[in-house]
Amino acid sequence: MKRSIVLLFLVTNSLLAQVQFEAKVSKNSLGVNERLRIDFTMNADGDNFVPPNFEACGFKVVGGPSQSVSQSWINGRSSFNKSYIYILLPTQKGALTIRQASIEINGQTYKTSPVRVNVTNAVEIPKDPNEAPAISADDNIYLVADISKANPYLNEPITVVYKLYFSYNIGISNWRELNKPKYNDFWSQNIDIKQLVAQDGTFKGERYRYVVLRKTVLYPQKSGKLEIEPLSLDIDCQVPTNRRNFWGQPLMTEDSKRVSAGSKVINVRALPESGKPEDFSGAVGHFDFQVKPSKTLLKNGESLDLDVSVVGTGNLKLFTLPKPVMPSALEMYDPVHDENVSTPLTGMTGRISDKYTIIPQDKGNYQIKPLRFTYFDLGSSSYKTITSKPITITVLDGPGVANSEKTNSNETTKSKPEVAKTFAYNKQVAHLEPIKKDGFLGSGLFYSLMALPFLAIPFFIVGKKRKEASDNDIVGNKIKKSNALAKKYLGDAKKHLGNKEPFYIALEKAMHNFLKAKLNIETSEMSKEKISELLLSRKANVTTVAEFIHLTENCELARYAQSSETAIQQDYDKAVEIISELEKQLK
Repeated sequence: MKRSIVLLFLVTNSLLAQVQFEAKVSKNSLGVNERLRIDFTMNADGDNFVPPNFEACGFKVVGGPSQSVSQSWINGRSSFNKSYIYILLPTQKGALTIRQASIEINGQTYKTSPVRVNVTNAVEIPKDPNEAPAISADDNIYLVADISKANPYLNEPITVVYKLYFSYNIGISNWRELNKPKYNDFWSQNIDIKQLVAQDGTFKGERYRYVVLRKTVLYPQKSGKLEIEPLSLDIDCQVPTNRRNFWGQPLMTEDSKRVSAGSKVINVRALPESGKPEDFSGAVGHFDFQVKPSKTLLKNGESLDLDVSVVGTGNLKLFTLPKPVMPSALEMYDPVHDENVSTPLTGMTGRISDKYTIIPQDKGNYQIKPLRFTYFDLGSSSYKTITSKPITITVLDGPGVANSEKTNSNETTKSKPEVAKTFAYNKQVAHLEPIKKDGFLGSGLFYSLMALPFLAIPFFIVGKKRKEASDNDIVGNKIKKSNALAKKYLGDAKKHLGNKEPFYIALEKAMHNFLKAKLNIETSEMSKEKISELLLSRKANVTTVAEFIHLTENCELARYAQSSETAIQQDYDKAVEIISELEKQLK
């Protein structure tokens, strides 16, 4: 009897216990150079934890997420505590608000309350002399923008190469762009850098390592002084301290630094007015100009293509090609523009062309006048003009040839074949419709549209009953939701193959939701024995079940142990293989 009362008391106490999910911060006021710890704590195990967007709240994540789990049983009462821990660094000053986080516990979504934090000016942080950096990151990391030419002509290409210089004693682990450079009044093209490689170099007369972060080709679009706004970075680095390890090597400590390349001013020279031709369209560089017809001898009804092209190096995408002038007997259609241009560090190079389709109207000989193309040559700093040769088009016959021959003056009518040929392009069969049509009111279409809503009522009733049945199927909907979440988190794990912590968190969630969908159990019911028993009862293979249990345990351990990218890839492939096998085996 006493045992029954104790059990009843424990069950009642567990039912009355409230689920708590809250956010706790290490301090509510800090300097902009200090770090903040935030714990998202719950007293019951949950799934599908979603943290707030810290960047939108004015913070960046410099540590975490890490997990802390504790469970105890004291005087017949159990207690459970689980926390997700992040280390944050403020990116701005002021009263900042950390938004809500959410998690699912026992099928219900819980959210934390927003947390307000006051961020002040930078404060002096006392440090242990042994922990203090032996060298300063401020004097050993520099961001430099190398400009190929500071006084180019209008539309002359220049390059901007951003290099990050750092001392041999410093390690760079990560960087984030705070401000991207802006190229107002420039045409710009970024050049992809496939792999960042540290190289040896010299800066301020000393040996440094450097990494090329960005390359950009610019074409100034107006003359005068143009400003290039700076690139700014937030850099995570490791600097040596005064402490040494067993072998006498200095121990490293984490540090951060914000660097900027500074704004650059480009003095753009206008193109000379002296000797500038009237037909100059803005081409600057070194080019070759060609005008080629596809053929010059045509029969009645044929067409030709006239290709006007420029080949060379220069601002190929920034000027227009000259347009040919045709005789009235040659009908010319709008051109098809084609560009085959690449942009290496030296500037645009390749070919652009306009292809015109031309159709003659009558027989005869027609001449296309020469075309002129003018460009500014950077090598000689002068204007150059290329003139094409005239092109003669010969049309052998035309639509009026048969009628132009002399006929017998006594003939007053044409034969039937001649009449048919003359009116060959006219429509021979007509489909006439009456001008006056019946009105819509009272027509068949009118009555059909009137009856349509009544005919749709049975379909509406059937659809509503199916939706109600679907909404009432709580178990089925729960299984569908868990199945969808399993696929989602498996996809998230694939995206984070190169990042250990979020990869294993997503993989663990994917496997938990897979079990919830297939076995219809809650997270609180999940134990190795329970999972094995249910999977084997559903005819799953013993080996596959053992591999699933082992991989689930490995997800928790691997987050805190060192893992290579190869091991992470193997765990992902194994998870996909095991889930696929269980999909086939479970009945």
